[in-house]
Amino acid sequence: MAKEYDPRMHSAEHILNQTMVRMFGRGRSFSAHIEKKKSKCDYHFDRDLTVEEKGELEKRVNEVIAADLPVREEYLPRGSAEAQFNLSRLPEEAGETIRIIRIGDYDACPCSGAHVARTAEIGGFRLISTACDEGVLRIRFRLADGSDA
Repeated sequence: MAKEYDPRMHSAEHILNQTMVRMFGRGRSFSAHIEKKKSKCDYHFDRDLTVEEKGELEKRVNEVIAADLPVREEYLPRGSAEAQFNLSRLPEEAGETIRIIRIGDYDACPCSGAHVARTAEIGGFRLISTACDEGVLRIRFRLADGSDA
């Protein structure tokens, strides 16, 4: 059975990953722990982010969320998906038809998790902390719960 993810948080993870790719030209997170209250993503990185970079990262993620982009799924044959995407994080049972999650024209990624229908459903994105240790940058984040949006 696929792991259950909070759709808001999981969709925010996709936006964070693409924003990191666009800002720093590095890959997506190699490890993530997605929970309803707070989550974390780990990236191969050689340093912590500066205060300015943290502010810019949070701002850009929130801009994508506020753009109210559609979140849709499509299915590709495994061969086509392998030619376009890294499939290494998909579960073994993913099969020969691969589900791709597209967030507007901003991000596309193979994924088996639950997602929102539109980015505005996510709410406000907040960085909790960042730290870099032995080539791993860990970013911790949470989402506004409506009362602190």
